[in-house]
Amino acid sequence: MTPADLSLTVLHAVRRAVDDGALRVEVPPRIKVERARPGGSGEYASNVALTLARSAGRSAREVAGIIEERLRDAPGLRRVEITGPGFLNFTLRGDAGSEVVRAIRAAGSSYGHGTALAGTTVRFAEVTESRAALVTEVVVRLLRSQGADVDTGADAGGGERMYVHPGAYEAERLGSDAARWALLRAAPHDRPLDGAPLLAQHERNPLFRVRYAYSRVRRLLANGEQLGVSPEWEVLVDAPVLLHALGDHPAVLLAAARHRAPDRLARHLEALADGLLAFQHTVLPLGDEKPSAAHRSRLALAEAAGTVLAGGLSVLGISAPDRI
Repeated sequence: MTPADLSLTVLHAVRRAVDDGALRVEVPPRIKVERARPGGSGEYASNVALTLARSAGRSAREVAGIIEERLRDAPGLRRVEITGPGFLNFTLRGDAGSEVVRAIRAAGSSYGHGTALAGTTVRFAEVTESRAALVTEVVVRLLRSQGADVDTGADAGGGERMYVHPGAYEAERLGSDAARWALLRAAPHDRPLDGAPLLAQHERNPLFRVRYAYSRVRRLLANGEQLGVSPEWEVLVDAPVLLHALGDHPAVLLAAARHRAPDRLARHLEALADGLLAFQHTVLPLGDEKPSAAHRSRLALAEAAGTVLAGGLSVLGISAPDRI
């Protein structure tokens, strides 16, 4: 179960409580879930009961209890707890990693694309400033990935206009990939990144880390084939940082589309790459170690991460080279 799946599961529980008369509230359009804070209970948490308590005319803990009853035995959930004034805390089933990896395998580079914005039409006014045009281009791609209909080149008076801190697109000096990252990685209202550091093939360069992480996946798969290790899609390994990053990807794409913020996707790819690079050394057998089911599972997880990295870079219009 991904965070987006969990959000929908809780939303459905609220809707059932309203339908059967246990709660008299307006069903919210969506429900926010976030990682449990250090010292908290479970893996994810939601304050939905606190937000509904006043309109329901009940205490938040009563509302939480009503929702919790309708979450029992929900697929993908191991445990739901109520803490504090009425927070809902969720522990996912141990096979959640397998579900995420299987979803990535099924969707390929389109993993995270969805229909949350289906029925929404967005029109953008034509812009000529380099950075505004680039950000608009990527936002259009993000919106379409979530099912929105998008018109571009609309009249200035009738279309949405991207307001950004101006910046030059320096493809001749930096190359297309670094030039795009410099303008997209910073939040639209912030100054673009300095382009020169983005050319350094060093771990301090976030663009290098993201693209290098993808190339490492390609090398791991090639080396695995030589060793007779093929990906096993039933993930049994404990790699919470990487699995959380993969599970969060659909929600990140949706948030980046809603907020017109390609930088959210870029930051997420950095986190995903860092999780993969920290994990990669355990993927294949070392020395006299014999290939095992764990290695096959790790290779599947690495392949899934590479798929998501490639898909995210594609949305940003940045290449994912097999070798760096």
